[in-house]
Amino acid sequence: MKVLDSFSLKNKVALVTGGAGMYGKCITTALAEAGALTYIASRNLDNCKKVAKEISKNNSDVKAARLDLNSKDSMDNLYKKIIREQGKIDILINNSVLRPMKGYNDDIKNFKLSMEINATALFYLTRLFAQNMIVRKTGSIINISSYMGILGPDFNLYESTNMDAPPDYFFHKGGLNQLTKYFASKLGKYEIRVNSICPGGYETNEMPDVFKERYRKKTFLNRLANDEDIKGITVFLASAASMYITGAIIPLDGGYMAK
Repeated sequence: MKVLDSFSLKNKVALVTGGAGMYGKCITTALAEAGALTYIASRNLDNCKKVAKEISKNNSDVKAARLDLNSKDSMDNLYKKIIREQGKIDILINNSVLRPMKGYNDDIKNFKLSMEINATALFYLTRLFAQNMIVRKTGSIINISSYMGILGPDFNLYESTNMDAPPDYFFHKGGLNQLTKYFASKLGKYEIRVNSICPGGYETNEMPDVFKERYRKKTFLNRLANDEDIKGITVFLASAASMYITGAIIPLDGGYMAK
């Protein structure tokens, strides 16, 4: 196989949870551009349909589906739907995330809700979709984590802004990185690879300029992440180009964690 051919996802079936969200849209676009038939799923089916239609204009095959991570039945139904329609699942991208906590002093019920969706549901969904991969002895599972799952918070970044570092996010992203290693070990004998991408700060229009300036100075590349930055690493980990990589926790942070 020529090296560029190893990046192709032609004839692959992928699922991106939260596929219409911040990272989800560019992840979905990347998989579709590489040739994968891609499902995007979230609670907001109308939004998923809109994004699927937009991406599919470029001769890509993107399908919308509903997924409520707070419902076991919803997860089961999505799995059955994809297997019924395609007969397999090759790539699972655990991208969906719920961020109910806004800060340290939030109601504790929001921490509990965060764990139910971002930990329990993610584990169940991964175990569920791995069933088909186990039978077929192939597959790539990619968890979208964060640099916050590796480092502690730098509260100096948030001074004099309306931003904060909610404790639940650090907790479940750190746990996700360990779960990545667990699944990589558990599923490796079936030739299923499991890896985690840890993006750094993602620039949005809502971010205060003072935060952006502070954050940029903490990176080697002097900028925050954008839509294009996550596309290449996603296709790499989903494709045959990374066949000997599993259990990896990969920073995507412009050098933030290397300082």
